[in-house]
Amino acid sequence: MTLPAPHYCAHLFFCTHRRPPDHPRGDCARHNVDALAVALRARIKESGLKRVRVNTAGCLHRCGHGPVLVIYPEGVWYGFRTEADLEEILESHLIQGHPVTRLLLPERSPSAGHGT
Repeated sequence: MTLPAPHYCAHLFFCTHRRPPDHPRGDCARHNVDALAVALRARIKESGLKRVRVNTAGCLHRCGHGPVLVIYPEGVWYGFRTEADLEEILESHLIQGHPVTRLLLPERSPSAGHGT
């Protein structure tokens, strides 16, 4: 059976999960991720890229690397801090097709915990 082509060339999910301020695992929301996702969405539109979607998501279970985003269909995980980091992801990964090595998250160990 042949599967249809993905609807989007790239589908980005930003973790926007919130935990209590004193939670030991932290969360992505406290890093201004909502505003950063909006900024990247605007830059993608300005760039003229088509079939690229930016969504927010709940916990992506990569706590401690926050804020994080994942790009599908490749399944590339990034940790970022600034608009400049996201601009680099836009230019290098989304436009040129080259992942930004310095922002890639480490491989997840099989024993890594899950949960909110």
